Amino acid sequence: MKKIDGGVTAPKGFKATGLRVGIKESNTEKKDMAMIYSEAPCVAAGTFTTNQVKAAPVKWDMDIVENSEEVHAVVCNSGVANACTGSEGMEYCEDMAQTTADALNIGKNEVLVASTGVIGAQLPMDKITKGIDMLVPQLSDGLDGGHDAALAIMTTDTIPKEIAYEVEIGGKTCTIGGMCKGSGMIHPNMCTMLGFVMTDINISKELLTEALKEDIKDTFNMVSVDGDTSTNDTVLLLANGLAGNEKITEKNEDYHKFIEVLHQINVFLSKKIAGDGEGATALFEVKIVGAESKEQAVTLAKSVVTSSLTKAAIYGHDANWGRILCALGYSKARFNPDAVDIYFESKAGKLKIVENGMATDYSEEKATEILSEEEVTAICDMKMGEYSATAWGCDLTHEYVSINADYRS
Repeated sequence: MKKIDGGVTAPKGFKATGLRVGIKESNTEKKDMAMIYSEAPCVAAGTFTTNQVKAAPVKWDMDIVENSEEVHAVVCNSGVANACTGSEGMEYCEDMAQTTADALNIGKNEVLVASTGVIGAQLPMDKITKGIDMLVPQLSDGLDGGHDAALAIMTTDTIPKEIAYEVEIGGKTCTIGGMCKGSGMIHPNMCTMLGFVMTDINISKELLTEALKEDIKDTFNMVSVDGDTSTNDTVLLLANGLAGNEKITEKNEDYHKFIEVLHQINVFLSKKIAGDGEGATALFEVKIVGAESKEQAVTLAKSVVTSSLTKAAIYGHDANWGRILCALGYSKARFNPDAVDIYFESKAGKLKIVENGMATDYSEEKATEILSEEEVTAICDMKMGEYSATAWGCDLTHEYVSINADYRS
């Protein structure tokens, strides 16, 4: 596989764009609507929030992914989440899909809809409808089109998040490109996170769905910024088959090549979300090794990465390892605390700070140096087996509180 420039427009046949239509506050020039379009019909897979309170676009997309044979387009707005909006919100989803379908000359049930932003507000449909009419003529298969779309889906994100890879499958060059947004209200089992991954690989809907749902477990579902699971979480994976490879209908070598690249895409986007957590100064990665089962490793990793006290210690560049051991202990996973080793690692080096449940004679100065990097990893060796898991989060800062104290104002 090879990393290439671009995002959702890197695969053959995909166009995208993003622009400002005035959904967000008037004192900003930020883009707030995006569209992705495939000239060829796509099979679609999706994963969605586990929150019982599901936004209208989530309900719409769950139905489309499940029941539509093909999909051509995704339309997304930022600034208003269209969550907790009742029947009116569902009608607005249908209106967005119908307006997009009319503009692109496709079917209403071939349009996926996404929204992100403030919960409880109704969509300004006059602006949305006008925005769709503005988006369609500007659709582009160039890198700028994909980049503009990545900018338009941002809310409190500080950077756009996009990636693309090429891989040879069945003698054909196949491409996968993705983009996502997410910065706050991020917690395992999806997040205020919108993810859109496009590919020109020819693959069955059944295997596309299985690939996404399995990979989500080790990527997007292992991200946490603040412990809040959103109402709008959506990851969509569309494949239009234009690469021309023999259709993947079984779990052969071609399928495994595909899931390997998909995993790289999803890991990259997951880490970008974690590192861009609201107010964050550092990506905080937690690796559990030596666990007795995958389930145990996942439980332990999530417990540490979501610990507010540990996150605050990372912000303070403080090797307060007791908080990590404490978080392992209240995870409800059973282990021997007197056997655990803990390391801190970053570009500045690697340091064992705990051996068999007790502090080593480590250098506080070196520990601080390691924890002062923009990406910091805590490694916990449970010494119980061969299973591992990795979770991603960020440090907890004063700025996180400031951002969320006046989010609506």
